[in-house]
Parts: sequence; C-alpha cells; structure tokens
Amino acid sequence: MVSRVEHPAAGYRKIFETVEELNEPIPAEITGVIPSWLSGSLLRMGPGLFEVGDEPFHHLFDGQALMHKFDLKGDQVTYFRKFIKTDAYVRAMTENRVVITEFGTVAYPDPCKNVFSRFFTYFRGIEVTDNCLVNVYPIGEDFYAVTETNYITKVDPDSLETLKKVDLCKYLSINGVTAHPHTEADGTVYNIGNCFGKNMSLAYNVIKIPPAQKDKSDPIEKSQVVVQLPSSERLKPSYIHSFGITENYFVFVEQPVKINLLKFLSAWSVRGATYMDCFESNESMGTWFHLATKEPAGYMKSHKYRTSAFNLFHHINAYEDQGFIVVDLCTWKGHDFVYNYLYLANLREEWEEVKKAAMRAPQPEVRRYVLPLDIHREEQGRNLVSLSYTTATAVLHSDGTVWLEPEVLFSGPRQAFEFPQINYSKCCGRKYSFAYGLGLNHFIPDRIVKLNVQTKETWLWQEEDCYPSEPLFVPTPGATEEDDGVLLSIVVKPGAERPGFLLVLDAMKLTELARAEVNTVIPVTLHGMYKPPPSP
Repeated sequence: MVSRVEHPAAGYRKIFETVEELNEPIPAEITGVIPSWLSGSLLRMGPGLFEVGDEPFHHLFDGQALMHKFDLKGDQVTYFRKFIKTDAYVRAMTENRVVITEFGTVAYPDPCKNVFSRFFTYFRGIEVTDNCLVNVYPIGEDFYAVTETNYITKVDPDSLETLKKVDLCKYLSINGVTAHPHTEADGTVYNIGNCFGKNMSLAYNVIKIPPAQKDKSDPIEKSQVVVQLPSSERLKPSYIHSFGITENYFVFVEQPVKINLLKFLSAWSVRGATYMDCFESNESMGTWFHLATKEPAGYMKSHKYRTSAFNLFHHINAYEDQGFIVVDLCTWKGHDFVYNYLYLANLREEWEEVKKAAMRAPQPEVRRYVLPLDIHREEQGRNLVSLSYTTATAVLHSDGTVWLEPEVLFSGPRQAFEFPQINYSKCCGRKYSFAYGLGLNHFIPDRIVKLNVQTKETWLWQEEDCYPSEPLFVPTPGATEEDDGVLLSIVVKPGAERPGFLLVLDAMKLTELARAEVNTVIPVTLHGMYKPPPSP
C-alpha cells in the first residue's frame, strides 16, 4: 500500500486555490456505470476562499467554508457549490479584509479607526469564528455545517442556502464541540468538548442531543451534558478532534497537545493571536485513555490507562470483546503538533520541499490499543490482554495505572492512512473488519486505501496526478457482507479537460465503477456525508 508516487509537477497546489460559487448545478459527464440503487446527495465541506482582498489566509483550516454537493438521480449527476454565509464570510466580503481571527490567521483591527478605538477593539473580548468548514451532519431533521467552536450553522442540504447561526453555549456548558459526533440508529447525537468544571478547572463534557421530536421542536433545545471527564492539567485541556463510542462506553483519548487557556485569553486580548498560537505540547505526560459508561453515565476514574505520546485526530472504531475495549486509531507519533505542518505555504511548496517538511513532522501509524475492563491488583506486571487475535498489551503498574502498548495495523514512512471511514450503520461500536481511508503521501492526498484491520491486508486506488478526498462508504441496500457497497470520493485532476470528478468505487475490490466529471476544479474537502433520497 505504501505509495512510491512522486508529484514533481506540484499539481496538488490547485486544491488550495480560491474558487467561485456556482449559480446553479452543473451537469457531469459520466463514464462507467453508477449502480442503479445509488441515488441521493454527497455533501462535502472544505475551504474555498483562501484570501480576502490582498490579505491571505495562512492555514489549511482558515479558508472560508464552501459546501459542495454531487446529486445522483437516475442516470444523471450534477455538481453544485455555495459559500456558507457565516458572519466570518459576510463581514470579510463586506470589508474586503479578514475580520474574524481564524485558526492560523489573525484579524487585525480596522486600519481606518483611530488609535483609541483600535485599542478598545482589542479589549472587547474574543470574537470566536463561525467558519464551519470542517463537516456537515444531521441533528433531528435539520443539517448543520460545523467547525470546532461553539457555533454551528444550519443549512439547507438541497439549495445549500445558509439558514441560521446557532450558539451551543446557550444550551450547554461547553466551550466548543468536535466536528465528529457519533449518531445512533434512532438519531441521537453524542459529542464531546471542553468546559469549565469545578473550581474553575477545565474538564471535558460528553453531550447528548435527542433525535427528531414528535412535536417538531428543536432537539438542540433539549440537549444535555451526560458525563464530565477531568482534565489532566487544570488550565490546559487537550485538543480533541474526535472520540470513540461502543455499545456501553465512551472512549476519550487525552493527547499531549494542549490548549494553554491563559495564553489564549491574554495573547488574544492584548496583541491579537490565532488559535494556533495557543497550542503547546506537554513533553512528559504521554497519552491518557479515559472511559465513561453510557447507561447510567459515569466516569470510570479508577481505570487509568497510559501510553507514550501521540497526536490523534481520527478514531477509526472501538468495540467491546470478552471484557476488553478495542480502540483503533489513526495516530501520529510524538508530541509535536501535526497542524504546525499544515500551513498553506508548506502545502503549496515544490514537491521536494513538501517532502522535506514531512520528514520533520510526526510520523503516522494506524494503531490498535486494547483496554482491559477487569483490573485486579494482584495481576501487577503482566500482560492483561488475553484476546487471541491481537499483539496489543496492557500491563498494570504499582501506581494503579495500566500501561498500553499498541498493535500496529499499518505503518509506512510518511504515508498516512487518514480520514478513516467504516460501514458506520453496521459496524460503529462493534467488531469489524474493514476501514477505508485517504492516503496522504507527505501530507498530499494521492490515493484511496482499504485496510483489513484483522489481517492487515490493503487495497489501493490511485491514478496519476489525481488528488482524492475522504472516501465515504454507502452500503448496498439489503447487503449482508460488511464491505458490500460503494465508496464515494471527490477527486481533482488538474490540467484535465474536466478537472473535478465524483469517483464511485466498488468497496469490496476497490475497483472503479464510474466517475462523473465536471469542468471545474474543486478545492480540498475535509469531511462530509451521504444523504439518501427522501423515502417515497
């Protein structure tokens, strides 16, 4: 699976360039055969505006949110995109400058104001961005585009119109939530974010939003905190991008990448700082695993799992098996923050420079950790994991902590298996066999990968000068096999007559079934969802 493909022409730069939104959907030209059962919409989020006036955005997660939609109806496919009309976007377009500070780009006060009003602007408090470029998901019968702050934006998944900005702080004790919630079969949504706990110390709250209400009221208004987990450092919560869920447990991995809250508040108010300025690495804590029960909800404070330092953005899956919790993760080794390497200046470099930067960055690895639920003092010093199919270990130490060592499911030098997907409806929280991911070659997406997490076998889709995105799995109706379905990915092929296309792969063999090409370049997308057609 390790890619030996080189990109000397640096065609990948095209996916980090500004595009215009479309006034109406444009038709795609189809080659191959799209399965007759496949209809509905692929919805994707990502950055689409990389500068305002003469002010550039600096980081991959700064560009203004652009929503994409491929519609599949019968034998026709169309493509549509619109910018989300967030406060960050509307004000930037109105003033022709960056008005709200983004992840890695600072917004300076209006240069037209006099020095006194500029000074007071700095002390007016933090204006948090609502630039919802990371993901889109349903809550009840509505759809929301999201980032990782307290603001989410209600959107129309058909017209892509922006409907309403929602402040989750009005309903929950939370400073922000991840862009990777878990959704149960009945529509219940779980998520996690940091909050102020007891004695002004930081903690993490798992929240629950109920499914669609019979009385048509907004489920967000009935959302609640279900359990609180403590932070290992009082004023420095860890960065959280996703979490794990099984039938009976929540799994939270506390990584050594920390948000320095005091730096965040002081730097921001005095001199203007970005979110990136407020991250720091704890070089001594390693990585901590926390468990909480779902019903009744409670933090399992006597279960203290520790391992060596890694960055974590995406959980693949977690499940219970014979008294253990198996947790599969896309990790990056060490405590150096991976986002430091995702500035646009780095990603737009010549290929040899891109490779050099990736050599300095943390190295990616797909890992399986196994957490024993049953811990007895007398078993100190020996491996507690008795599952026959894994080499992962867990050893109880004299201080009551359990030291975890992983089984490596995939590793290739500077070759990441990232943006993982599974057959979610069938396998989330359950024992499974297959994960699908985007292959990053020195941070550049250039292949789609299928991984058998039991045998470590891999399959690959790759094409010269093609830059795919996260592959979303859609099961074949009535399927019994876990991997019976298709993968959908938006691919960019710069220089082609029709440079953007929707790729449809057979998920079993990773062979191409069809592609639907459009005559426009499509910038990088991060996450998204497949929305089936409404029931007749």
